[in-house]
Amino acid sequence: MKTFAVSVVTPDGPVYEETGAEMVSAKATSGELGILPGHVPLVAPLTINAIRIKKDNNTQILAVSGGFIEVRPEKVTILAQAAELPTDINVDRAQAAKERAEKRLQESKQEGVDFARAQLALDRAINRINIAGK
Repeated sequence: MKTFAVSVVTPDGPVYEETGAEMVSAKATSGELGILPGHVPLVAPLTINAIRIKKDNNTQILAVSGGFIEVRPEKVTILAQAAELPTDINVDRAQAAKERAEKRLQESKQEGVDFARAQLALDRAINRINIAGK
């Protein structure tokens, strides 16, 4: 079976580097992407969501907070603003961030609250909580 390399990189450095991947699933702003070996070259912006990497009949999930995916026939590179493996996620911290963001959104009618920023913080926290629980 054909396989390819996968690299997930953040500004802080690599988070995931492996060869032998059989499939990568990611959510781009245009919709869900399923990448198989030999996929046509592609660059797409990612949403805050999970990245699923299938290798040796196991699936590795990472929480990704936006960024870009670059697909080449033999390699997929994900340049993410932030990415975490489920074992690296501090669920208590993510829960606290979720609660802070929800509070800000409830106060959004007041001046000085950046609604878009609060919504992104909530989305990131929910994504991290969901990934840590899987």
